[in-house]
Amino acid sequence: MGRLTLVLGGSRSGKSEFAENLVREAECAGKKVVYIATCESRPEDREMAERIDRHRKRRPSSWRTEEEPLALEETLLGLESGTVALVDCLGLWVSNLLFSLPEQQEGKEEEILRRAEAFCRAASASAADVVAVSSETGMGVVPPAPLGRIYRDLLGLANQAAARSAGEAWLVVAGLPLKLK
Repeated sequence: MGRLTLVLGGSRSGKSEFAENLVREAECAGKKVVYIATCESRPEDREMAERIDRHRKRRPSSWRTEEEPLALEETLLGLESGTVALVDCLGLWVSNLLFSLPEQQEGKEEEILRRAEAFCRAASASAADVVAVSSETGMGVVPPAPLGRIYRDLLGLANQAAARSAGEAWLVVAGLPLKLK
């Protein structure tokens, strides 16, 4: 059974770098690393392309990368023993789910929360350990548009589910990690 570690933080907080260091430690202990990117490599804008490039340059060539914008649960269940997976990030995954469902679909929010719970079950059932990065959105300004508020609320609830399921949880602020659990 896998062990879930959750790493939360705001924009440019250092959360991804901290998570990468956790995974490097596991690699030094003999585990294979799978980096699961929730963003597809064909971004629609230049700024996102630059973000992806920065993340790629930080990753060692020994890490296998899988792009999975939607089916995280299945990906985690397909990992082999002796592996640690770095999922970066749940915030983009929730956004992907939100935009993949029909705009007027009844129960859209419930479906996303169901998927968040399924992610937690898959992380626990996986043969691999999982380090998941997510954005902490509850400390910022209330978004002015309804879609922004729905996203913020869904991600907050998904983060809560992941934190409950995690064996370890961290909050990274200004590059400084604070162990929550």
